[in-house]
Amino acid sequence: MTFTIVGRCKRTGHLGIGIATSSPAVMSRCVHVSRDGAVAFQSVPDPRLGALGLKLVNEGWWPQKVADELVSMDPWHNKRQIGIVNSDGHCAAYTGGMNVAWAGHIVGKDHVAMGNVLAGPEVAIAISEAFLAGAKLELEERLLRAIEAGRDAGGQAEGQTSAGLLVYGRETYSRCDLRVDVSDEPVAELRRIYDWYEPVIPYYVERAKNAMVPRVKDFLKKQGVERKFGRPVPVTRGPAARKPIASKSTRKK
Repeated sequence: MTFTIVGRCKRTGHLGIGIATSSPAVMSRCVHVSRDGAVAFQSVPDPRLGALGLKLVNEGWWPQKVADELVSMDPWHNKRQIGIVNSDGHCAAYTGGMNVAWAGHIVGKDHVAMGNVLAGPEVAIAISEAFLAGAKLELEERLLRAIEAGRDAGGQAEGQTSAGLLVYGRETYSRCDLRVDVSDEPVAELRRIYDWYEPVIPYYVERAKNAMVPRVKDFLKKQGVERKFGRPVPVTRGPAARKPIASKSTRKK
């Protein structure tokens, strides 16, 4: 029920996954990324096995060995689909024989493009070609363009409901972690969110290491970037409103 790009940027060493599916909240089940590797575990996902796959990649296991190990220990492997890329750009993939057609994968340079319940093989081909064509772009943009290409090539015949984007650099925390859990057009909504968020990706990487950076609104202003932020919600006053509990310093003795 899913189409996915698992990729690495050779220029920066960044790793990540872009994904879209017909079911809700796909990022909660199928996506596992670190600075050492990226593992997509989908179709009928078991998040425990996806997490184990990433743990093995982090420990230095070769991607093909990781895929073989996950398949060998899983009694339901024929219902699974796996894509793995490590920090050296080595890749592996597996599509079980009980995946709903069309299902398959492409293992290419620094990436795996794969999917199941797709309109046809042209979806995986479009994902792979779009990823390769964007080699000069930041990885987030490459992954998103690949998912857009898969959608435009037919995606899933039943449509998409959720989508997401997760990218790690060389830090132990993510550079970009965006998701659309429920939407009539989640890939388009993910594009809207990403375009809004893209200018602050380097800001939040720096902020984790330097607490003296300005507020994000000031940062954007200095960059000449305009963004609309949320508005405060009016507080309802009346008999039903809860009164604040006084602190120890303000209570009457």
